[in-house]
Amino acid sequence: MPIPSIRLESLGASVFTEMDNLKRELEKDGKILINLSIGSPDRAPSPEIRNVLSQGVLQEDQYGYTLTRGTEEFRKVCAQWYQDRFGVILNPETEVLPLMGSQDGLAHIFLAYIDQGDLALIPDPGYPIYTAGLMLAGGKKIAVPLLEENGFLPDLKQIDPELAYKAKIMFLNYPNNPTAAVANLPFFEEVVEFAEKYDLLICHDAAYSELAFGGFKPVSFLQAQGAKEVGIEFHSVSKTYNLAGARLGFVVGNESVIGTLSQLKSNIDYGVFAPVLAAGAYALCNGQGSIVENQKAYERRRNILIEGCASAGWQMPIPQGSMFIWAPVPTKQDSVSFAMDLARDAGVIVVPGVAFGEHGEGFVRIAMVQDEEVLQKAVLRIQQFLNSKIKL
Repeated sequence: MPIPSIRLESLGASVFTEMDNLKRELEKDGKILINLSIGSPDRAPSPEIRNVLSQGVLQEDQYGYTLTRGTEEFRKVCAQWYQDRFGVILNPETEVLPLMGSQDGLAHIFLAYIDQGDLALIPDPGYPIYTAGLMLAGGKKIAVPLLEENGFLPDLKQIDPELAYKAKIMFLNYPNNPTAAVANLPFFEEVVEFAEKYDLLICHDAAYSELAFGGFKPVSFLQAQGAKEVGIEFHSVSKTYNLAGARLGFVVGNESVIGTLSQLKSNIDYGVFAPVLAAGAYALCNGQGSIVENQKAYERRRNILIEGCASAGWQMPIPQGSMFIWAPVPTKQDSVSFAMDLARDAGVIVVPGVAFGEHGEGFVRIAMVQDEEVLQKAVLRIQQFLNSKIKL
């Protein structure tokens, strides 16, 4: 058989692979695990959204190919949702593109703009697809540190101007995965100025814009003056309405960039399944109650984990958004060693921070993706682990 493509060698999934191998090993030995590693919603869509989806799949005329651009209804609903939520006006014909989940677009934008050897500014720590998509397109990564002292925002003044001039793309993600940090409008206004100065395409991943707590409402990058001239923004219907397996998202913003991404996608795939588009359109029009319920559920989960671990001496910052807690390693260990010990001894699976980049070292990512009863059990296991085995 031919050997795999050399481009696969650039994908740095070793830490994830190591943790997955450990998980399988422990399960094979009969250990009952609580998995807080995967950032996938465990809750179901509302009954109303499921009803729209089920009605669609029963219709005989819904099984043909859909266009890459999706349906006019879905694009119009996305534009209206954007205006209602952020006050940003979009042309549904030229500035909105449906995606098979936001990750679909996050990966493909590199193929649309990156040639062999091109540079891109990628957050570190950052969601792995940013690096993987860049590497698969033949690009080179300029890691932009996200440091605790800066609120896990990139310090734009510390980016080497020579590299910034050479780069084509800069990725951002707020509320952030993995750090759960949030950004405000003044920061995005600085980003627009930075992009104009260095002729950069800004790609903002806003997958968690509707998962925020305590009345906090994340802002859109496109709310910053001039943002549409320099960038695009990705949204996840999957995350917002618990439709992860249905794979639905959308990207909005700069007309030229949306057109280029649409051209690429039209050459390699078709559109989202029509009943999923109909369910997504319904959700965006009628799903505010579902969003509020989701927010309350994750806030309760957050509090169970934060308060329970604090009682054992593990102090964690309280996230304002996302489905993650970015927790400092509470022992004198690196993040991989701590995560592996926690898995072996407590049966709780988290992700070592270094899996998201070298600047993630010293932290672990905890995903709030189990119901409250299971999280209470996880907290008890963590408390016993810390109290009996670790000297804080």
